[in-house]
Amino acid sequence: MSVITPLFNSENYISETINSVINQTYQNWELLLIDDGSTDKTVEIVTNFMAKNPNIKLLKNDINLGAAISRNKGIDAAQGDYIAFLDADDIWKPEKLQVQIKFMQAQNGLVSFSSYEQINKYGQPLNLLIKALPELTYKKQLKSNYIGNLTGMYNAKVLGKIKAPNLRKRQDWLLWLNAIEKSGKPAIGIQESLAYYRVRTDSMSSNKMNLLKHNYLVYRKGLGFSTLKSVYCMLVFLYEHFFVKSKQVVSTSTT
Repeated sequence: MSVITPLFNSENYISETINSVINQTYQNWELLLIDDGSTDKTVEIVTNFMAKNPNIKLLKNDINLGAAISRNKGIDAAQGDYIAFLDADDIWKPEKLQVQIKFMQAQNGLVSFSSYEQINKYGQPLNLLIKALPELTYKKQLKSNYIGNLTGMYNAKVLGKIKAPNLRKRQDWLLWLNAIEKSGKPAIGIQESLAYYRVRTDSMSSNKMNLLKHNYLVYRKGLGFSTLKSVYCMLVFLYEHFFVKSKQVVSTSTT
């Protein structure tokens, strides 16, 4: 089981992220951290963890190359039968890997994902649960990205190593599209929440216009669609995002 985590100036959160992997009930993992030219104490923190745990490995880019190239560098080095992703400010629940791998084996699944919860930059709950669809077809995923990257996992032993196209943003959406297409069947969703996604004001998802621009590039450059088809897909995306996908977000404040 290989876990891929790109890093860039992640000193504020990376210890908590790494500890969430170390504390997994499933222990047959390797954590591949790819530093993308950090200038803070990220590498120093990771080095301290490596001294205590041989399953943690650090790869370095000499200059900042972006998340896609960094993730792909980790994928190239991965040795596990399964590949999963965890960004440097997100957190897994202790049972995440055990539940997900067992679920995939029981369902003969090749691509899976789960529900997850949102926290703020301080790690405090925002009382929002993003529910996973029970199954996710390529056609549905094309309309909008339904896989939280921190919950996604694919069977690399069967599918091979599926990499992220070299787009600066939203490359995870394309990776999961490629994985579903290659698997030849829908991705399967775990209804249980297995992770915490940290919402930060400096993240791309907080800037709606920037998000729309990069979504358009997924269709135009990532998938090679014509301008007309890309515009059409963006209209479908807007409807899906605001009127369909929004129903997957559930308040947990009263539960």
